[in-house]
Amino acid sequence: MARTASKVQELVREDAEMEAAIETVLDRAEEGTVSWGDVSDELTSGQWGRLIEKGILVDSDGEGFDVEDPDGVRDALEDDDLEFPDSPDTDSSWTKWDKMAAVVSVSMFAGYTFEAVRNPLAEVIHIALGPLITVFDLPFFAVVMVLALFTGLYSTLLQSNLMNMEVMGEYQERMKEIQEKRKEAKERGDDEAVQRIQEEQMDAMADNLGMFKEQFRPMVWIMVLTIPVFLWMYAIIGFRGEPLYPELASSIQPMTLPLAGETGWNTSLLGPIQTWIVWYFVCSMCFTQVIRKALNIQTSPT
Repeated sequence: MARTASKVQELVREDAEMEAAIETVLDRAEEGTVSWGDVSDELTSGQWGRLIEKGILVDSDGEGFDVEDPDGVRDALEDDDLEFPDSPDTDSSWTKWDKMAAVVSVSMFAGYTFEAVRNPLAEVIHIALGPLITVFDLPFFAVVMVLALFTGLYSTLLQSNLMNMEVMGEYQERMKEIQEKRKEAKERGDDEAVQRIQEEQMDAMADNLGMFKEQFRPMVWIMVLTIPVFLWMYAIIGFRGEPLYPELASSIQPMTLPLAGETGWNTSLLGPIQTWIVWYFVCSMCFTQVIRKALNIQTSPT
């Protein structure tokens, strides 16, 4: 039985349609030996060959083929553990450093509302970023481009190193296989199988929490680095309240954009979204794609 179950499991996992093919052969074999002519309307030649190759079908004195272990094959098909792929094993539990990064990033969100949080943090960041304006005399649109390049680079590297693409791919493959089996069961009109598959699908969706943890883990580190950069730009242009450095803000020239023309950085460009935020995200998306291609980094499972 165990050997037969292993064969059936391998065939079904290689090709989901093999389950229906094996069931067809079992039905025809109940009337005696089965030949290719008996099942050619239901099976492909490839499926027929695989059944013979795996030893599910054995020669019957040259008159046809018999199912070697009909009861074992039937029990294997009814065994839920053989029908569905197992939940992927993952060691995606967060370390204490990941949790600390999450707490820090959430705490820094207060800076978007309160100057008491935003300005001190911006003053610290200004030590590193201020020279882009005061020393190198870059226009503000170029400063935003430099910051978008910087954030795009470390975001890509963090995603590449902190996300387990193999595990995420296994989660997606598992859901895909279950959905295919559900579709096949519906086409066969097998309501009992559909019910079992739906239950398995619900369990798989609950297990997918592991995939979301994998995706969110690099995000907390990205936010730890990105939020201070955003708060610095907030403070420099005076998005909420007075600019942190009024003389610096007064020297920042408006930007000329297609269709919109000359536009102030605090001008609402897309609904409530202001010009500087739109410009940053456009630059960030472009630079991120270039970085991924240049470094051949995959940040999503295939």
